[in-house]
Amino acid sequence: MQTIAILEPGYADYQTERSVLAGFDAEIVPIGEQSNAVPALKALDPVALLVRETEVGQAELDACPNLKVIVRYGVGVDNINRDLAARRGVYVANVPDYGAENEVSEHALALYLSVQRRIVSRDAEVRRGDWGIGQRAPVPSRVNATLGLIGCGRIGLATAAKFRAIGFARTIVYDPFLDEEAARSADVTKVALDDLFPQADVISLHAPLTPQTHHILNAERLARMKPTAIVVNVSRGGLADEAALADALHRGLIFGAGIDVFETEPVAPDNPLLSAPNTVLSDHTAWYSERSVAVLQRNAAEEIARVLQGEPPRNWVNRW
Repeated sequence: MQTIAILEPGYADYQTERSVLAGFDAEIVPIGEQSNAVPALKALDPVALLVRETEVGQAELDACPNLKVIVRYGVGVDNINRDLAARRGVYVANVPDYGAENEVSEHALALYLSVQRRIVSRDAEVRRGDWGIGQRAPVPSRVNATLGLIGCGRIGLATAAKFRAIGFARTIVYDPFLDEEAARSADVTKVALDDLFPQADVISLHAPLTPQTHHILNAERLARMKPTAIVVNVSRGGLADEAALADALHRGLIFGAGIDVFETEPVAPDNPLLSAPNTVLSDHTAWYSERSVAVLQRNAAEEIARVLQGEPPRNWVNRW
């Protein structure tokens, strides 16, 4: 019997994966959350790995000599050593098409509105018995506001549509992979990266995490933003320099931030964003709905099924 290992299990159950892979004489074994999965992988010698945020590098690959495919539950694959996997003939695939663009863009809008209207702090103050507190803290107007997107794939475009629906007049975009014709048809305007920061009233991050995008939001760029601006990150934690962002919030260089993703997850107790003012945080949950998780699990399992029947994965991201 073949073994399929699930690193960092976190879903309610794995019946979807078992049903998809039922015809392959495969046993699906979740490996509990642990700092070192290598001994378990050596014992199981899996032909396939399903992973969420766990790092898959040389040690993990060495522990799986018969490994054929690694599938990331989700879009970003920065936690997987794709080049080493390719050299060993191991497919790496992601699941970009599980339909979470609506959930993620909705969450981006929710974080923005929570920060803009100070919903979390207002809730706490009312529960303390305070009243009539609205005018003690400023809430800037967003009339004719500009949304700035860093990254403009399906999720970025869905986010732009939602912000347009609540009255944002203009969307500017930094995305070197978006061509001008596609930008025009989506009613967004391409700009240079450093031109985006001083113009945008809200900056929403939707780029993949790569060496080029790591800390793309840094102290220098934060200093060029409007003091009334808001940052939203529902993509990858490493896109923002968290210390610089927290410092900008404490110093009043920007108005607020809505953050769903962090460089280290679960978020560390000493993360500076936990104590930053006018900041709304969530637990990397922007992608989630009952519908999206069901589709995600099925599509991930179907990629493994393709490989086990001798085909390449549909969303093969380390082509050799």
